[in-house]
Amino acid sequence: MFLDGAFDIANDLFQDSEIYVLKGYGWILKEASNTYQQEVFDWVMKRKDSMPRLSLRYAIEKMPEEMRKKAMK
Repeated sequence: MFLDGAFDIANDLFQDSEIYVLKGYGWILKEASNTYQQEVFDWVMKRKDSMPRLSLRYAIEKMPEEMRKKAMK
């Protein structure tokens, strides 16, 4: 339930122009990754080419280095 809500919020705010909105939904994804790391990683990987870099960095912040590197390529 929490994960679906996090993805809904991120999808709704995906291309917002406000820096704090981008940080906010990146933080939500980061917190969701504490429990659902692979699901959040898969979501990020599908959108990494169009996802704002700031949100991407927040979302992957707590992931293992190998996953972070793959997402940042």
